[in-house]
Amino acid sequence: MTTRSEPQQGLVYALIAYGLWGVFPIYWKQLSHISASVVLAHRVLWSAVFMLLFLALRGGLKRVWAIAKDPPLRRALLLSTLLISCNWGLFIWSVANDRVTEASLGYYMNPLVNIVLARLVLAEELSRLQRYAVALAALAVVYLTVSLGKFPWVSIVLAVSFSFYGLVRKRTNVSAADGLTVETSLAAPIALAFLVWADPRFVAVTDHGTASAAWLIGAGLATALPLLAFAAAARRLRYTTLGMVQYLAPTLQLLCAVVIYGEVFSSHHAITFALLWTGIALYLVSAIRQSTRVKSADAAS
Repeated sequence: MTTRSEPQQGLVYALIAYGLWGVFPIYWKQLSHISASVVLAHRVLWSAVFMLLFLALRGGLKRVWAIAKDPPLRRALLLSTLLISCNWGLFIWSVANDRVTEASLGYYMNPLVNIVLARLVLAEELSRLQRYAVALAALAVVYLTVSLGKFPWVSIVLAVSFSFYGLVRKRTNVSAADGLTVETSLAAPIALAFLVWADPRFVAVTDHGTASAAWLIGAGLATALPLLAFAAAARRLRYTTLGMVQYLAPTLQLLCAVVIYGEVFSSHHAITFALLWTGIALYLVSAIRQSTRVKSADAAS
């Protein structure tokens, strides 16, 4: 039975999850002197170590082993591993190359890309507001491309890779913690082999000082904590509420880019984000209406 305090607890967990994801640029900026591919390999490796230890303490390793031995689940999680690795690697690269503004744009776009995938892959009908929201997101991309003379590929790849990742995980019946453990465990041997080839003396850990080593090893904890908080929030909050809180992350990322790291935020960026924020507002209104209709139908029944 749901207690009255659970929604409040869920909101706290959601704020922790999206707050941590929002300040991730600060974390990865500490490692910008190291190749993004090496940082990604360490992130995968230490995430696997942390999650295996975490589940071992909670008696969940048998469950994870059963998932890994199931061919359909293993294939689905292998695909999600490739998608999230692409997303992680590009985000780390964007932080190191002062393109956090573009990264935040991608995560603002993510829910609107989800709408498109729901229509194309799941054959879900789009409401009129959802169609307007997607149209405004497309207009924002076209405007930014024309005004700056370059296609915002960082934003697009981050949004699309994370949306497809979410779609695969939505259709795969495993928990967030179990899924992350299997994903990182599948990628860990490749990450270790890459490090042996690219950094055989583990210079990234040994020659850049204690602080860099701590940031690299801590990447496992930094990756797992917000995901576990998100899983706890998702169990306690309505989907609509969670959907609203998710914009905390790209907002904090944008603030990090402009306020802390002094990235350029021109009038062209302002117009692009204004178009996108308008689309997001329409998306949220549509989500609230849908949630209200569902609640009314449940009450009537």
